[in-house]
Amino acid sequence: MEQIHVPQLDAERFESVLDPDRYRRFAEVMHRSAEAMRGRTIWNVNSTAQGGGVAEMLRPLLGYAAGAGIDARWLVVDVPDDFFVVTKRIHNRLHGQRGDGGPLEDAERRVYEEAIARNAREMTSLLAPEDVVVLHDPQTAGLTGPIKDSGTAVIWRCHVGTDHPNEVTRSAWDFLRPYVELADACVFSREAYRWEGLDPNRAVVIPPSIDAFSPKNQDLDERAVAAVLRAAGLLPGEPDGEPRFLRPDGSAGTVLRTASLLPEEPLPASAPLVLQVSRWDRLKDPVGVLRGFAHVPDALGAHLVLAGPRAASVEDDPEGGEVLREVEEAWRALPKDARNRTHLATLPMDDEEENAAIVNALQRRADVVVQKSLAEGFGLTVAEAMWKERCTVASRVGGIQDQIVHGESGWLLDDPTDLPAFGKLIGTVLQDREAAAVVGKRARERVRDEFLAPRHLVQVAGLIGSVAGSGPRSGRR
Repeated sequence: MEQIHVPQLDAERFESVLDPDRYRRFAEVMHRSAEAMRGRTIWNVNSTAQGGGVAEMLRPLLGYAAGAGIDARWLVVDVPDDFFVVTKRIHNRLHGQRGDGGPLEDAERRVYEEAIARNAREMTSLLAPEDVVVLHDPQTAGLTGPIKDSGTAVIWRCHVGTDHPNEVTRSAWDFLRPYVELADACVFSREAYRWEGLDPNRAVVIPPSIDAFSPKNQDLDERAVAAVLRAAGLLPGEPDGEPRFLRPDGSAGTVLRTASLLPEEPLPASAPLVLQVSRWDRLKDPVGVLRGFAHVPDALGAHLVLAGPRAASVEDDPEGGEVLREVEEAWRALPKDARNRTHLATLPMDDEEENAAIVNALQRRADVVVQKSLAEGFGLTVAEAMWKERCTVASRVGGIQDQIVHGESGWLLDDPTDLPAFGKLIGTVLQDREAAAVVGKRARERVRDEFLAPRHLVQVAGLIGSVAGSGPRSGRR
């Protein structure tokens, strides 16, 4: 297993964002939690240190916990490629989708359990009985039994789900249930994702969050946005000023690496921009976004950017490269006029914070941010865009509908497969800029109140306190 270093972050910075009462409550909870967890460690375990929403959330949450005096650590499992084939299959099924259509039977369970067993031996050697372990998503669920056998409390958190479980969903539940039922508590991102048959007293709902001060969400003025996008090769010309951003440790970062573009020419400097940022994942429906954008009226002069990571950089997603090739084929099949207004951008991932700064600049440059997912656990890109006061058009699926109040803080597409309706909705938003500006301001307020790290930390602290018991311990063994 790999231990990921997380720099400490000062939670006092939220005093500039939250109202005084909310900030005071947050500070009090963090102080009490640090006292209660003295001498204990909170371990978080997931499957990758970069390229996904879980990793993106863990870094700041653990940083703020450490800054408050809590011993919070992060481990990433070490598993072979065939393990990720199985867990991607589980991931798709938890969304109610068949994915690659492969089985989840005895052979797949052997692959899963053999990889988990190697990690379990290493994991349990690190633990003290008074610690708490938080396991994230299907990739780590199998660790629950060995950790419980060592006498340590376990919370399992599932970041994905579906509002309407079917037999495909239940097959994934059945695969994971022998492990999950052993946990002291199970956390789901929304009420509809709670599994049938789990003890309701041990199943809680805690929505995800974003960090307002991360390289992906920190404030950038127009000049900085242009400098970053030019340095990344996404806008024409040389940067006017330094393409700088602030790293979590307080040091200055500079965008040095360039994105790959199809077509190779940079984006028009002033055209209205529609953007979707996501993994190359069929559930994000990038091909549907391409085809749906063709229904946006040509007279608006808008351009589309589909942006995602370089496919090989996301270790726990073996389908990324295949999906990217499908998107490129769909782009080449578009009519010439539509193709000229559509751009595929694969973003560098050598430096995760640099990547985040490029995404930040793209989102701030966009006139409309879309997330036309067919299924979605939560959809952090929606909260990111809302925080930046962007106009957001997204599917009414999963956690997206918890974030956007239709017509007030964004717009929801009732049927994500209705491509003409998708294009028409984007066109309507682009044509009424005054209404869009009002909605953007409301969107930022909604994220401030509901989807920032302090709310998330308070809820997690309460759960850990209930699982671990209240007083501080004497120290590690």
